[in-house]
Amino acid sequence: MSHDDPKLLVSTDWLARHLKDPDLRVLDASMFLPGSDRNAKAEYDAAHIPGARFFDIDDVSDHRSELPHMVPPVEKFMSRMRALGVGDGHQIVVYDSQGIYSAARVWWLFKLMGQNDIAVLDGGLPKWQAEGRETEDLPPVIRDRHMTVRRQNQMVKDVTQVSSAAKLRDTEIIDARAAERFRGEVAEPRPGLRSGHIPGARNVPFQTLMNADGTLKDPEGLRAVFEAAGVDLSKPAITSCGSGVTAAVLNLALTRMGKTDHSLYDGSWSEWGQFPTLPVATGED
Repeated sequence: MSHDDPKLLVSTDWLARHLKDPDLRVLDASMFLPGSDRNAKAEYDAAHIPGARFFDIDDVSDHRSELPHMVPPVEKFMSRMRALGVGDGHQIVVYDSQGIYSAARVWWLFKLMGQNDIAVLDGGLPKWQAEGRETEDLPPVIRDRHMTVRRQNQMVKDVTQVSSAAKLRDTEIIDARAAERFRGEVAEPRPGLRSGHIPGARNVPFQTLMNADGTLKDPEGLRAVFEAAGVDLSKPAITSCGSGVTAAVLNLALTRMGKTDHSLYDGSWSEWGQFPTLPVATGED
């Protein structure tokens, strides 16, 4: 049973019905971790949902930062979206080639920039293709469109704010990485980072929020996952992961559950794990 919400999550059926709407804009936000032998742009060029534009997460980011794909300055976001022909009055649907992975980060980024008419495609490109739906290899026809940005600063947290939250224990810090990374049992994929997690954090690996077909669980199912991980849902939440991408899957899930007081730690473990002065916990604690 699908519950389509054009501000949050839409089904492949919904997208197929609306694909020809003049004000619909579809974004392919696929990306892969460093060391993967896959190239997101090449895969987009070979096959994408008709009319989709490629949203390059590494390009639409703050290149002044040493950290990977940090939130871009407002002006850069606006100019990149104008170049993609995405702006005011558009309904946006974002998807990726892994189901629900990097698309949630782009959904969160648009929300951070004050854009509400954006939804993640539930199940992403894998579900679209599994259902035998159309793809194309043509570049989209792009016309400039202005975008008005109102940055929602409360949606993003920096290392100082997260460090304070970890000390005060007044906020739940929820880590979307795999359990063995959270517990510090394996080396991090990015060299030079310590293993472990922010003290007091809870672990909700983002894949545990999905159904078998790669769609997001319903609100009751999501709530059960967070509660089983020991998350106190009455507290505000800060999400974190390896580099601020899959953390946004947690924000998507929390929003679907009706929770509004949550933000994302943009630097995530790429930042926390590199500073010897910041405390690191291992194991389940």
